Amino acid sequence: MDWMNFTPQQSLLGGLFIGLATALLWLLNGRIAGISGIAAGSLTSSGAERWWRLAFVLGLVLSSWVWLLLAPLPEVQVTSNYQLLALAGLLVGFGARLGSGCTSGHGICGLSRLSGRSLVATVTFMTVAMVTVFVVRHLL
Repeated sequence: MDWMNFTPQQSLLGGLFIGLATALLWLLNGRIAGISGIAAGSLTSSGAERWWRLAFVLGLVLSSWVWLLLAPLPEVQVTSNYQLLALAGLLVGFGARLGSGCTSGHGICGLSRLSGRSLVATVTFMTVAMVTVFVVRHLL
């Protein structure tokens, strides 16, 4: 953990905003805030269904610019090659479709609803992530 750059206030505020957004989407729209499903549906849905999904994805993209007005964004240093990052992104997308959801749908919304299926999915996501980091950083 990088304690010199740890930002508990911003982390708490971000978590509160994520919780508020997921709760509002569920209460006002009856939908679970699973980002992979929302993003995929924004490409395949039509009518009002497509518009709320596009608005949600646009909000995700624009939120970093809104935050930039309030505080500086952390400096990002990419230490991997871009082809490997693109492959990793495709594999994550494939895994999200294979697992019927992503970390936001299962880890945030599913666990808060006490879903057993989401608990298994989240434990699987986290275990595979830890094993992958260990293999890439210590064995390769």
